[in-house]
Amino acid sequence: MSLTIGAPAPDFSLSATGGRTVSRDSLKGKPFVLYFYPRADTPGCTKEACAFQTGLPDFAKLDATIIGVSKDSMKALEKFAEKYSLAFPLASDPDAKVIEAYGAWQEKSLYGRQYMGIERSTVLVDSQGKIAKLWPKVKVTGHAEEVLQAIQAL
Repeated sequence: MSLTIGAPAPDFSLSATGGRTVSRDSLKGKPFVLYFYPRADTPGCTKEACAFQTGLPDFAKLDATIIGVSKDSMKALEKFAEKYSLAFPLASDPDAKVIEAYGAWQEKSLYGRQYMGIERSTVLVDSQGKIAKLWPKVKVTGHAEEVLQAIQAL
């Protein structure tokens, strides 16, 4: 990840599930979490999304917004959100511009083949709009709880 703790969060504005638009400017004054995941409705991504959904009341108590970001189409994201009753926004970044700006667009390797793709990673932005914490190469189990603890510590 090319981001630095304490640096201003890169600007973004993306279409999201439920007819929403999510942007850095609309979230000013409260903490938010951008978590980047490879593909909706795959096992790891589903487990991660459901963990954030389960923790949503705790995040809400801290006035923190959770936003999932992938290259998936809005249609795929709406279907995923509906299937698992995900109330937080899932944002579509088909050109990977925001994914790249937040350092989640990485070279990956599968069966010896190199390709570019989304590294499962999370960024916590504080209420001042600055990067507060980075989680590169996220392991899904226990991650939502870790993020919650980091927000509580702000």
